Amino acid sequence: MAFIIVNKRHQPKLSYIMAKKKEETKKHVPVVTKKSLKFFEEYINNPSPTGFEWSGQKMWLDYLKPYIDDTYVDNYGTAVGIINPKADFKVVIEAHADEISWFVNYITSDGLIYVIRNGGSDHQIAPSKRVNIHTEKGIVKAVFGWPAIHTRSGEKEEAPTIKNIFLDCGCTSKEEVEKMGIHVGCVITYEDEFMVLNDRYYVGRALDNRAGGFMIAEVARLLKENKKKLPFGLYIVNAVQEEIGLRGAEMIAHHIKPNVAIVTDVTHDTSTPMINKVTQGDLACGRGPVVSYAPAVQTNLNKLLVKVAEKNKIPFQRQASSRSTGTDTDAFAYSNDGVPSALISLPLRYMHTTVEMIHKEDVDNVISLIYETLLNIKPGQDFRYNRLPDEE
Repeated sequence: MAFIIVNKRHQPKLSYIMAKKKEETKKHVPVVTKKSLKFFEEYINNPSPTGFEWSGQKMWLDYLKPYIDDTYVDNYGTAVGIINPKADFKVVIEAHADEISWFVNYITSDGLIYVIRNGGSDHQIAPSKRVNIHTEKGIVKAVFGWPAIHTRSGEKEEAPTIKNIFLDCGCTSKEEVEKMGIHVGCVITYEDEFMVLNDRYYVGRALDNRAGGFMIAEVARLLKENKKKLPFGLYIVNAVQEEIGLRGAEMIAHHIKPNVAIVTDVTHDTSTPMINKVTQGDLACGRGPVVSYAPAVQTNLNKLLVKVAEKNKIPFQRQASSRSTGTDTDAFAYSNDGVPSALISLPLRYMHTTVEMIHKEDVDNVISLIYETLLNIKPGQDFRYNRLPDEE
């Protein structure tokens, strides 16, 4: 039998080990309150399809108003809450308000409806889903029909495509469909609603990216409740039409002419099946906000985000984007002769489905990271590369 003699002088003290372990397993303190969660649920459940965002924008502004000094809404519905509107130096925190949806494109003589996309809607999840068709007469219920498995027996399986998915609203003629108020151009959204899964995840449709709109509103709430006075103007922007090319951000960036922009959107949780981490990166829900690296992301501003996260012990992940981020960050960065911009992403599972999932702690930590970063931005701060951060 062998014996190992341990030199006690080189053993770490038990108290140090326990303190270190306690520090590493520090209990997460929620940021989202019961009141704000109630708003989040109502906000997610309210339809906000691209080009038709206004009812959701009004709901968002109503929630935001106690925490801001002024509001602005542009011609296409981008909503802005403003703190210190007279300040010369302007900082934007931004998300987008629109959700993917469908348009009525063709009504057959026997009353079936074919569709086209409004944004990046996934045709493969459509069959058997319940939907709301939005008309001037109100909501009309319908379903995406699909032939039964029995009727496909012995035939070559036909996968769902944009050419073969269709809506059935219970009508038997085109005239009956039109009498219900349905016409080509009516927008269609899914019925699915918000829920909390395993007391860990928020689940619902359109968390991309109304979760972002919720989080930037919560930043405004924290600033107000903690009596923080910012030395610059803060523009809390909920932009429209991101899903079809960052259009709302393009418009509002030229109106505000910000000095700095921090954008929040969702990104893919790559820990679920059928996703290649070699090409998509290694990101997961529950591991914190995602800091992006891309040409549109201004490096010195990005370094500030990382420094703030490390200082405040906010867990974070990193992501690289080839050429563009594909988010409103690109629209702000390349506007107005160039605006220092950065992207803080929220990891999300099952993007562009009706069961998008985000982790509760990630939501809290994105809010905290944006909030703490704002407290570390100085009025007139120069982020240009020929200046060192210490010179600010």
